[in-house]
Amino acid sequence: MRAYELIRRKRDGEKLSAEELEWLVFSYLEGEVPDYQMAAWLMAVYFRGLDVEETAHLTGAMVRTGQLLDLSGIPGIKVDKHSTGGVGDKTTLVLAPWLAAAGLKVAKMSGRGLGHTGGTIDKLESIPGFRAELTVEDFLNQLEAVGVAITSQSYALVPADRKLYALRDVTATVESVPLIAASVMSKKLALRTDALVLDVKVGKGALAKDLKMARELASLMVDIGKRAGRKVRAVISDMEKPLGRAVGNALEVEEAIATLQGNGPEDLVELCLFLGSQLMELAGLAESEKEAREKLKRVWEEGRAWEKFKEWVKAQGGKVEAVENPSLLPQAPEELVIASPSAGFVEAVDALAIGEAARILGAGRERKEDPIDPAVGVILEAKVGDWVEEGAPLARLRVREKGVEEAKALVAQAFTLGNQPPPPKPLIYEVVS
Repeated sequence: MRAYELIRRKRDGEKLSAEELEWLVFSYLEGEVPDYQMAAWLMAVYFRGLDVEETAHLTGAMVRTGQLLDLSGIPGIKVDKHSTGGVGDKTTLVLAPWLAAAGLKVAKMSGRGLGHTGGTIDKLESIPGFRAELTVEDFLNQLEAVGVAITSQSYALVPADRKLYALRDVTATVESVPLIAASVMSKKLALRTDALVLDVKVGKGALAKDLKMARELASLMVDIGKRAGRKVRAVISDMEKPLGRAVGNALEVEEAIATLQGNGPEDLVELCLFLGSQLMELAGLAESEKEAREKLKRVWEEGRAWEKFKEWVKAQGGKVEAVENPSLLPQAPEELVIASPSAGFVEAVDALAIGEAARILGAGRERKEDPIDPAVGVILEAKVGDWVEEGAPLARLRVREKGVEEAKALVAQAFTLGNQPPPPKPLIYEVVS
């Protein structure tokens, strides 16, 4: 086979076979296909697309470039949850211990943040001592003993995805539905859980800017999962505005703690309940969404989810005293208030602008190798639908010295005020199964 022919055929809209896609992926990983040819092929896919079969074959080839993490030796039902990325999305920090306390085994590989979206690993590493890189042996032992284990992506699992994503990131081919689906699902299929729920974000702060793209991505990932014999559902949820009030690593850990203790923002609690109920149903621990929600609420109200969170943090080396007393989490030296220029109802809060502001302050990365500041970020004092008086705080910025003026301007511009309360918009749009 020749890379030139596969580039030309995909450029012309032709379908590639499983054997051709496997050859291309392995040849690129081994250095036989150079970056410039793979970049040309990725751009051809960006414009011409891949059908469902091609995407499934590409995903399978990527999985086979690395190890498979078999969890079948661990008793219990193993589950995973994945989000396509958003602003203020600390759902995993709340939901993983919550589900573990309800009787499931939560096994997850998570990533670091890039651009305006935060990464679960960065958030967890803002807890002093937390160890995000687990060996396979430690991961399996902790999953069995504690019921929840989250690790950063292993170099041994799906190495093709790591190399391909880095190339997509510098060739403007990230926003391709089949390439996103193959990237996400290759990591999910390499970790052999029994059930998977995908949280597909849609809106300004998400990869999918509109419902058409979100539905296409959700359907494609569900199809790939089912072809591989997995129980999988996708939930399409809102990312026009940030989730919760906190945006920034230690700030989001603090909000997750408050949520587990019963004091979290309404939208975060509802999303966790909805995603959790989907997994409880898929796993067979509840016969309906209503029954699943009731079981999860009981676990939450009895404090078992909060206790499981502390057990999980301790197991991965984190200082439990820092989560019991969040003032021991990283703290920024200065706080700035963004005041409302007039009285009115908050009609919109631009998630992308808030995420960019947090990144500029140091909470996120522009490049994968950039360091982050776990203490900085944005706290929303006003949410969509709230009435604010002139001069009242819209948001608070936790800052050091980096990017303060630019971040202030972005946060101020993110709020739209009006004379009438805005019509309610759904947090959950639909479930794709």
